[in-house]
Amino acid sequence: MTTFFTADTHFFHAGVLRMSDRPFVDIAEHNELLVQSWNAVVGPRDEVWHLGDFGMGGTPEQYAALFKRLRGRKYLVRGNHDRTKTTSLGWHEQHELVSRRIEGQRVILCHYPMRAWVGAWRGSIQLFGHTHGLLPDTSQSCDVGVDRWSYRPVTLGEIRERLAATTDQPEEKVRGAALEAEDDGEG
Repeated sequence: MTTFFTADTHFFHAGVLRMSDRPFVDIAEHNELLVQSWNAVVGPRDEVWHLGDFGMGGTPEQYAALFKRLRGRKYLVRGNHDRTKTTSLGWHEQHELVSRRIEGQRVILCHYPMRAWVGAWRGSIQLFGHTHGLLPDTSQSCDVGVDRWSYRPVTLGEIRERLAATTDQPEEKVRGAALEAEDDGEG
């Protein structure tokens, strides 16, 4: 079993083609390529953490049919566009924020990027979406949205490679305060 991460698929959202300069003729082509890209890397027994904005527009029936085509056990960390059509799908779990150890790595999962998070100064990383590749990664935080990863989910190994190649450190100014708070049991 492999764990994957993705965000901002925006299935059925025709406006995302222009907004994020996605190179598709129409939303039908977009949706089909994203499903094919997902299924090309994700197996039936794999886990996929979707960090929000699964879709926008479309009917509940279209959502259900598309969701059924996507391989893997699917987890949702809700984004700002995730309404009933998304939340009523067969997600294994749904969250607003997740702190979990995955493959030996403490990972903080949220639709939104954070400037500081629990364990940031103790080696945890933060994965997010929402920004459609416009916010640069740091050495400890990464945008896992499809706009940054060739329209497909990514593994923690791929994320670690990108983080290791990123020299920008998280906000050093808050490091001392964060360490102090964590030592006091407040972080």
